[in-house]
Amino acid sequence: MSDESRAAFFDGTAEHYDDDTFHASVAEALVEPLPSGPELVVDVATGTGFAAYAALQLKPARVLAVDLSPAMVARAEAKAPAQDPSGVITWQVGPAVPMPAADHSADVVLCASSLHFLGAVAFADWLRVLKPGGRLAFSVVSGARFRPSGPFAEFVPDDLSFPLDEAGAGALASSAGFVAVTARTFTVDGGDRVRSVFLVHATAP
Repeated sequence: MSDESRAAFFDGTAEHYDDDTFHASVAEALVEPLPSGPELVVDVATGTGFAAYAALQLKPARVLAVDLSPAMVARAEAKAPAQDPSGVITWQVGPAVPMPAADHSADVVLCASSLHFLGAVAFADWLRVLKPGGRLAFSVVSGARFRPSGPFAEFVPDDLSFPLDEAGAGALASSAGFVAVTARTFTVDGGDRVRSVFLVHATAP
């Protein structure tokens, strides 16, 4: 499927994407344990910018946030005057893989609520972008709960086996060459709906 088709699909979801507060909760939980003061944070498939804005609490020198969807990036950037008045975040429309970042240039790579659209190929690119010792933080859906259907299913690559437990979630990173991998289940009880994902943190060798 072409990048143009993917961008058009996500453009169509941008208007109401922020209505789902679960994405913001995931982004905050991913960023919270990371060390402060990184030079460069890269937010992969930023959507409307939840993880990029959450990363500001780390007091980074720069954040690069990239998404294929112009509409998603426009909605993210519209929040910048209130949430990033200093202009720490650079917004860019483009493919998340490969990232438009130099080899071994990033201290942190974030990927919140997006790995199921990128596939396993993302891990090699994250290793390329991260400095040795750089930190990776991503969320991944459970294979026991994730059942894409209809047009949505067409955008889910088939090269990634979705984990059934925390061990399987961590193995996605360790099998790709990352070290010091941890994984935990993150759950939000919305009253009428309980949602959970796995949060994985790892280090580039």
